[in-house]
Amino acid sequence: MLNEPLMTTENGTNRPFNHLKIGVIGGGMAGSTIALRLAEQGFSVNLFEEGPGLVNGPPICHLHAGGNLYRDISDEQCLKLLKQSVDTLRVYKHSANIRPTVIAVPQQDPGHPDLLLPRLALLEQHYKELVQADPANAVLGNPDEYFRLYYRDDMERLAQREMPDQATAPDDWMVPVAKHLDLDHFKFPIVLVQEYGVSVFRLAATVTLGLDALPNSLVRTHTKVTHIEQDSQTRKWKIFYRCSESDNGDMGSQTVDVDYLINACGYRTGTVDDMAHYKRKRMVEFKAAYVTRWDDSKAEWPEIIFHGQRGTPQGMAQLTPYPDGYFQLHGMTEDITLFKGGLVSSNEQSAQPDLHPVYKNMLRNGWQPSDIEQRTKRAIAHIAKHLPAYKTARVGGPPLFGAQQIPGENPSLRTADVSFDGYHYARTEIVKASSALTAADLIIQKLVEDGLISAEQGGLTLPLEARFPVTQQLDSGTITRKAESLAKARQFPVALALPVG
Repeated sequence: MLNEPLMTTENGTNRPFNHLKIGVIGGGMAGSTIALRLAEQGFSVNLFEEGPGLVNGPPICHLHAGGNLYRDISDEQCLKLLKQSVDTLRVYKHSANIRPTVIAVPQQDPGHPDLLLPRLALLEQHYKELVQADPANAVLGNPDEYFRLYYRDDMERLAQREMPDQATAPDDWMVPVAKHLDLDHFKFPIVLVQEYGVSVFRLAATVTLGLDALPNSLVRTHTKVTHIEQDSQTRKWKIFYRCSESDNGDMGSQTVDVDYLINACGYRTGTVDDMAHYKRKRMVEFKAAYVTRWDDSKAEWPEIIFHGQRGTPQGMAQLTPYPDGYFQLHGMTEDITLFKGGLVSSNEQSAQPDLHPVYKNMLRNGWQPSDIEQRTKRAIAHIAKHLPAYKTARVGGPPLFGAQQIPGENPSLRTADVSFDGYHYARTEIVKASSALTAADLIIQKLVEDGLISAEQGGLTLPLEARFPVTQQLDSGTITRKAESLAKARQFPVALALPVG
């Protein structure tokens, strides 16, 4: 490795340069993270993204550090989500919105909070073990306080307190909750857990700035891959693409050869599988979250999860806070976050599930104003069932929406990373954003197994932060300013780009 040529990044960092050329199709969370990981290791990376920027897909707002939103997933998935969330915060350290999450079970829900306690204890113990193994893993607060229980008398006591100017302790976060919930409508205990938020705009800003600073990465936005071919002798892939920058029109068909191809097309992963003639079972689900503004809110709020049965009128409700009175809402009903016929599967003829034309049109062209107004108001009313004062909230911006792929045939699957087919071909299949780093490392392990690189070149023995030396030098201010510009360009409130906590 000492004899390899060096590349010099914009900030003066020298990194070994490796001549392996990799193509990544898709610039969502998975594709951008994988491209960044490979480029940081010195590999030549071509990243293709059809849209105008990176990480602009399904709504991301929550780390899912332990999967406490999902009662129906296994403990194994929860433990994996916790570890992946810890890794994500270590690499994307300026993307975190540091506020806890409150889990409340309504009286009409068939579940009971006591059923959550064994899982919470398991997660707390696992988090302690992660921190004991490496103190750098303590990114979710004190391991001894991973969760806290609040019974009715605790909530009644907190409801009598003055609203704190700033939340610095668990009880401070619970004061607005205690003051606004009708306690007769909930089962106890109510749980506060150290699950943090994450800003999709600061994630996008981080990968954009990181890749821009690496001279061996080439990001091609406004670029559609139209065809791929593999040479049966050399195993190299030829990528055919068209670039249509908005200011100079269609640039015509072009090609580039790469040694290894990574399909990171998100909900359209099946289209590239079809081009490569690989079969794969998967589902795609169209989802949306809604941006609202609650002018009456004067407090620092935690995120609140009101448990409910998915797909019913009492589906889970999720209230995610941002600065300046903005909140992002989910309601797991077909009238709000879920959509009738929005979950579709692949078939024997194609690896690409076929979404309804209405949803495909929304993904291409955006929403009609009437649909934004109607669904956002439904989301507000859904939250107001549990938090009556929220009925005064209003539409705060366009929805965050997209389609989420789920490999296989289990719609409740939440942990997935990457799979491989043929020669020199990988497909990422993440369901949650925090799985992207796992996918990146598994691809590097595969490159080592296939003899394309050495273990040392893959950097797998380096500490996590050392695998991203350029990205780690980005400061919070630079990332936030870039995130603000991305939010403005995408016509969202700037508040969604600002740090919390």
